[in-house]
Amino acid sequence: MKKNILIISTSPRKGGNSDLLADEFLRGVKETENTVEKITLHDKTIGFCRGCLACQTTGKCVIKDDANAIVEQILHADVLVFATPVYFFEMSGQMKTLLDRTNPLFPTDYKFREIYLLAAAGEEEEHSVDGTVHGLQGWIDCFGKAKLAGVVRGVNSVVKGDIQKNITALTTAYEMGKNV
Repeated sequence: MKKNILIISTSPRKGGNSDLLADEFLRGVKETENTVEKITLHDKTIGFCRGCLACQTTGKCVIKDDANAIVEQILHADVLVFATPVYFFEMSGQMKTLLDRTNPLFPTDYKFREIYLLAAAGEEEEHSVDGTVHGLQGWIDCFGKAKLAGVVRGVNSVVKGDIQKNITALTTAYEMGKNV
């Protein structure tokens, strides 16, 4: 069955380490019959959730910015892929802000079932990504039909381009995309 895959690169740096992981996942998907789209947040305007909960009755956020179109795409995707740099052992603020803005999805019949995380961290230890995994898992737990299907831990990636030395992470991202 053909899947609709949405990759969301949350790095504030175009061509940053997590963005390169997203590109490898994308390259793998392109070798399948699945459809794929990659969105980057570095050029988007996404405001903070106000906690008003109007979206729970209207199905739409009251904030008029780029998040609304992205949330609509998330609603219709079969597979979600989040790529993020790891800052202070956690996901980027851009990723967290977007996840908070997905509140309108709760009362919907969302399609996504599989979620992947591609994380680039400056630390050398793979456990440095654990906080990011835990944060995303908390979001996934709010969507009972979805599961975390895979994680790429692109460690030892401090300076832009460092991920290119982590052949294991790049290969894993590519293979995940190819086998989604």
